[in-house]
Amino acid sequence: MTGLIATVLPDEDTPAPALIVNDGFFPDIDPAVFRKQHRIRDAVTPDRAREALIAAMLAVYRDLAAWALSHRAAGVRKLDDVRLSDGSISTIDGINTLVLLYQRAVFTAAKAEVVERYRDVDLTSAGQRKAEDLEPSVTELRRDSIHAIRDMLGVTRTTVELI
Repeated sequence: MTGLIATVLPDEDTPAPALIVNDGFFPDIDPAVFRKQHRIRDAVTPDRAREALIAAMLAVYRDLAAWALSHRAAGVRKLDDVRLSDGSISTIDGINTLVLLYQRAVFTAAKAEVVERYRDVDLTSAGQRKAEDLEPSVTELRRDSIHAIRDMLGVTRTTVELI
């Protein structure tokens, strides 16, 4: 048996969501890029996606505040200008790797919040997965955000203690 899946195309007159302007040190966040990269469906309104992104930006900022302050105190005006200990700037595809890591930290934290709030966001079209099946996805998204932050800070991802 085949089913029909209806797709609603975006209205061409609908403007792209506005950038979320950051504090000047950290880069602005583009909700359209977030929606595209993390396949955020239309069921998640632009306002809700924006709210999730802002919450994620706040959380990531809290984790990076002291680190950012030390760079600002050293005269660095924006994350894109932060240099490695050898004085170089590491880039991938022409973008500072720290900017890429920041964006990953924010986007994965925001996606985790969206998945928690909209349990059907990651469900298959047949609705075969239960909400509980999404928990590893949320956990993995939060882990990815933490890993990106730790990579920015230059600290290891795992702490091992002898008991």
